[in-house]
Amino acid sequence: MAIIRVKNLLIRTYIGFNPDELVNKQDVLINLAIDADIPEGALQADEPDGIYDYKVITKQIIAYVQDGRFKLLEVLTRNLLDMIMADTRVRWARVEVDKPHALRFAESVSFEMEASR
Repeated sequence: MAIIRVKNLLIRTYIGFNPDELVNKQDVLINLAIDADIPEGALQADEPDGIYDYKVITKQIIAYVQDGRFKLLEVLTRNLLDMIMADTRVRWARVEVDKPHALRFAESVSFEMEASR
């Protein structure tokens, strides 16, 4: 097993259903853990042929979150997990999305989901 981790991806989006949340973007913090198949040939040759490109999925996630509007943290998390799992090279993934300052006396509220094949 080889895990790719993307840590603390900070993106601004519309998240929530309170009146002010519907008109003001807020920060979300995204953490990913992805177990993807790495071809032995790529490891031996030190070449990227056939590897799971974390840069590609990260760009897709950034575009999706920045351009989206989400009422529920749970829905955003699930949609990101589905995006990652769409690639058949991914064997397992975990997505955690934090909404900083969502509660008055808490640093953040987060939701985490994982899936496997």
